[in-house]
Amino acid sequence: MGNLENIVYNILQSKSKKFMVIVLTLVALVLSVLMIPADLVKARMLPGKSDNTYSVYVDTPNGSSKEQTKQVAQCVIDKLKSEKEITNMVLYVGEGVPLDYAGLVKGASMKSSENVAEISVNLTDKHERDEKSFSMVSRLRPVIKKECEPLVKGSVIKFIEQPAGPPTMASIVVEVTGDDLDKIRELALETAKVLGNTTKVVDVDIMADDIFKKYSLIPNNDKIARSGLSVDQVNKIIYLAFEGMAIAHKNSKTEAGQIDIFLSLSQDTKKFENSTKEALQSKLGSMNLMNQKGMLVPLTEVVDIKETNSNSMIMHKDLKRLINVIAETDNESQVYPLLEARDKMIEYFSKKGYKVEKDPGITTYMFDLHLTDKKTGKKYLLRWDGEMKVSLDTFRDLGGAFIGALVLIFLLLVIYYKSFALSGIVLAGSFLSIIGVIVGHWVANLVTTDVFFLTATSLIGFIALMGISSRNSLLLIDFAKSLIEAHGMEKRRAIAVSSATRAKPILLTAVAIILGSALLAGDPIFGGLGVALISGTVAAVFVSLIFVPILLDGAKAMDEDDENPIHHDLKNVSITR
Repeated sequence: MGNLENIVYNILQSKSKKFMVIVLTLVALVLSVLMIPADLVKARMLPGKSDNTYSVYVDTPNGSSKEQTKQVAQCVIDKLKSEKEITNMVLYVGEGVPLDYAGLVKGASMKSSENVAEISVNLTDKHERDEKSFSMVSRLRPVIKKECEPLVKGSVIKFIEQPAGPPTMASIVVEVTGDDLDKIRELALETAKVLGNTTKVVDVDIMADDIFKKYSLIPNNDKIARSGLSVDQVNKIIYLAFEGMAIAHKNSKTEAGQIDIFLSLSQDTKKFENSTKEALQSKLGSMNLMNQKGMLVPLTEVVDIKETNSNSMIMHKDLKRLINVIAETDNESQVYPLLEARDKMIEYFSKKGYKVEKDPGITTYMFDLHLTDKKTGKKYLLRWDGEMKVSLDTFRDLGGAFIGALVLIFLLLVIYYKSFALSGIVLAGSFLSIIGVIVGHWVANLVTTDVFFLTATSLIGFIALMGISSRNSLLLIDFAKSLIEAHGMEKRRAIAVSSATRAKPILLTAVAIILGSALLAGDPIFGGLGVALISGTVAAVFVSLIFVPILLDGAKAMDEDDENPIHHDLKNVSITR
């Protein structure tokens, strides 16, 4: 390590070299941090999770028939059949798939209408195929949406992957809140339109029912009584015709209970020529009921047909009416599309006659938009939620933990050294490991096929590096102080000797951390932690052996204490390293 001692000592002896090292380090720090806003390194809560299954949600417009929904779903299945990595698929029309992790939070269990369908897609084992499930979804989504959504105008096809992190309704959720339901429905449509024109945002949908015309069949009690029929008779024949019902029971030797005999019209008989009132009257006119006198009475004589509007789903949160606009991101962090969409919304709604105000201060809801209609004065709120909010909250909390760790380390060092300067040097050396963390993620992104995100686990690794980096600086400072105080060595020489002597244990510690972290680097979830520890440790070694000695040279706390008599007694003592 004699060469290292000479290198460090030569740098300390030259003001220009010291200045150059400091400038280069600060430039590296600034450039590495700028990689995040420049999108060279992208931040995300957790990376995509490759799984052995995913689901496809098919939502046709409210009021669509089961046949129309099945037509769109069958188109999706036909397109997926050509994928060799798909082992099998199961179609559920009018209901959700059996509950899985994604379905629990996306409301699959609540689906029960003719305009919804879900397809469960099972893949070969993820360890036996080259393409990850989220890459497959990203590739297939635009093709299938282009081919199948136009079959029924207004249909929405969504590809749902198993979430890698906290369960959320969607990657991006915009809660449109206000007192005027018609107005918030209009705002929700406009918000969805803006999200649909935002880069990397896919599967945009509005969690609200469309208002459509429907026909209600109302039994006319007076006509039923005059016709010699009963209301129960009329209700049963209508339900039997269009829904079906159990009309009798059958006993079996192999079954413990009775088996229902279910009767319903055939699918072809149930079909209407079109969606008009005349078609419904024609269908009812073909159905007759026998009264008590043995006469056949057409249903159209005792049933009134009334055209009404459908009832929409009502959603509340914190005692306020809202409509959720949901969207997914295509292999992208949720934060960047959010910032783009938010700027577009501010411009869009300002032109629409709204006064748009941002949420004041840095809070959990700092990206919310408050809208005030300039004509009516009514107020509305666009609140951002979903995985995007979880990401922001996580990074905020981890940032707070990082600041707390810095403050705690600084206070402990002040107590130990009784010097703010030395404590600040240790802290600065520890913080500079962020250069390696960010650059390491940039390099990992270059050598991997998928985007390598700076994740929450990466920040956990950076916080853990604080202690490792602090330990390296402590080794240098304590050894250099002992050389100065106990052996009377000149300060710069003592710092150079300390760097050379402690280089071996610092390097051995770094190698152990790197080898241990290499096992994590390939993990889909904890890869960020592994890369952060590896690259951050490499940066911490260079900072500890080169940059920290320069800061120590300028610290007055490291100067020799001439009043200490031990210095004069040990000036000529040689040090064996």
